[in-house]
Formats: sequence, C-alpha cells, structure tokens
Amino acid sequence: MPEFFYADRLFNGLERGEPAPGMLLLAAPGMLSPEFARRVVLIVDHGLDSTLGVILNSRSEIAVHNAMPEWVDLVAAPQAMYRGGPVGATSVVGIGVTSSGVLIDDQPVLTRLANRLAQVDLRAEPQEVAPAVDSMRLFLGYAEWAPGQLEEEIERGDWFIAPALPSDVVAPAAADLWGDVMRRQAMPLPLYATFPANLDDN
Repeated sequence: MPEFFYADRLFNGLERGEPAPGMLLLAAPGMLSPEFARRVVLIVDHGLDSTLGVILNSRSEIAVHNAMPEWVDLVAAPQAMYRGGPVGATSVVGIGVTSSGVLIDDQPVLTRLANRLAQVDLRAEPQEVAPAVDSMRLFLGYAEWAPGQLEEEIERGDWFIAPALPSDVVAPAAADLWGDVMRRQAMPLPLYATFPANLDDN
C-alpha cells in the first residue's frame, strides 16, 4: 500500500517547475526515504553532470563556535552546523543571505543562487564576506544526484519544486520549514502541511 500511495501524488497534475540553483526541492508527503522525509533541499548547482543541494532543515548538535569559530559572528541563530546531506560529510557549504542593495554578481566571494541568496566561498576570510552578507548558515555535507536521477525522482512524484526565499535558509530553530513552504504553495499542497514524517505518528 505505501508504495502505491508514494507513487500516486495528488499534486502530480500540478505544473512542475524546473530544478535550478536557488530553487527548493520539497519532499513529497509520504517520502519513503527517512533521510529526506519532510526535508527541504536548496539546489546549489544543477548541470549535465550532477545536481547538488543542501538540506535546510536538519540541524546538528555541533556548535559553529566549536567547528568553525571564525564564522560564528555571521551565522544566524541557532548557531549550529546543519546537516547538508549524506555526501561529503567532512566538507562544509556556506549559504548566505546578502545585505540589502548588494549586487551578488559584483562580489567575488559569492555565487548567486537567487534573489539575496548566494553560496559563500569559505576559502575567503570572514571579514571579506561580512560587508556583503547579512547572515548565513554552514552545512556539513550535501545531497547529490547523478545525471537524470533527480528528473526521474521528480517525474515519479518524490519532489515538488518551489522558489526559495532568503528566510528559508536562516529559519529559526522552532520553525517547521517543510510545513511553512507547503503552506505558501498552490492548492492542494497546503493541505499536506501537517503531514507527519512517519505515518504511524498520525
């Protein structure tokens, strides 16, 4: 029964967006993978070779102060490292919300993802980044899809694509980011905003 439900999304008939940097992948209700159930993934790179993204709503217990103290002043509360995905667990991806009026393309330490959203070059010194970035998050690891894999998962109904907002990246600890993003989509997606990660919890 679960596999039939999983493949038969009510919103499969909705117009689908295209994966691109700065877009969100919103896990479909009933996602079978426990790693991605109720997860929101920000696409960082999408090309012919692969697609890379970071999970926005999986906070770790590792404090930024202990792991990368030089960046702590730029990181939004809660100042913890977030789990970006199952790949490259020792690598760190920085995503920043730019200050008002900053032109991302004019900043050599930033790579534009969307309006006021940019990947931060962590090889730079924090003082180089500080004038351009209002706040940021640091992600341990990332999610990766092989060529054509993400498109197959979207076609199957595993993911819904939505534009990202700067507030999605720096959402407070108490926020239900998956539910919040669901609520701002076209019907019937808001109806699923309280869908549990585990159906046994319903």
